[in-house]
Amino acid sequence: MDRKPTLLAALLAIGLVVTTLVVPALVSARPAYEIPVANVDNSTTLDTVDGEGWDEAPSAGVSLSSSGAAVPGGDESTIDEVRVASARTDERLYIRLSWADPTRDTSADDVRQFADAVAVQVPVNESARPPIAMGSTDNRVNVWYWNGLNVSQELLAGGPGTTTVLSDSNLESNATYQDGRWHVVLSRPLDDVSDNRTSFSAEQDVDVAVAVWNGSSMERSGAKATSEWHYLALGPGPQGPPYETILWLVAGLGIVFTTLVTIEGVRRTRGE
Repeated sequence: MDRKPTLLAALLAIGLVVTTLVVPALVSARPAYEIPVANVDNSTTLDTVDGEGWDEAPSAGVSLSSSGAAVPGGDESTIDEVRVASARTDERLYIRLSWADPTRDTSADDVRQFADAVAVQVPVNESARPPIAMGSTDNRVNVWYWNGLNVSQELLAGGPGTTTVLSDSNLESNATYQDGRWHVVLSRPLDDVSDNRTSFSAEQDVDVAVAVWNGSSMERSGAKATSEWHYLALGPGPQGPPYETILWLVAGLGIVFTTLVTIEGVRRTRGE
């Protein structure tokens, strides 16, 4: 008895199982520019940079480059990457940022001293992506800002040089410097009904960009390291793995069936 068809069928079956298990995982891998947002029940575990809630929030590496602004040092930024994690409760959105900086710059007492700082930028209208450089007059941005003087501010901008401080801000921050890295948590209520503030929901992803300043490198104002637009994955996202698994299983069964029919056809042609 010729065992080749049986062996081939067995190999195809093994291939089908491997395909069903592995391919959906590859397909559902995190897309580029996505920053996952974890759902956490207890807000107190997110208020500090080392809170237990952050164990549930995977971070994403966000590349930075010089802003290119037409200011001294606009092409000489020194921070290349920031790690960004995000989590939400029923009431607040949290963003944790961490980056390597060999100097802890927390003073601005001298005219040539500048504090380290970080900022997160989101669109006021979350359904439209603004220009990356502080938005525009008809597509403005909210900016969550923190610096080494422990100053945190919620800002509104409609293009470079138009930044204003928003009053009645509910922005909160927590920061620490350890082992050559800054760790900063910024948070704000999800739904803010006041004008010129972004509202966050579980129905839609929201664009986000990051800027970092290294004070000891004289970085301030437009002289900074900036990212491209990424997005906070707040929305429901694509269909989950069970749906993908069924599709891949059906496709695999089709391949096995077609192959076996072909083998049987060849055997009959040869008179076996």
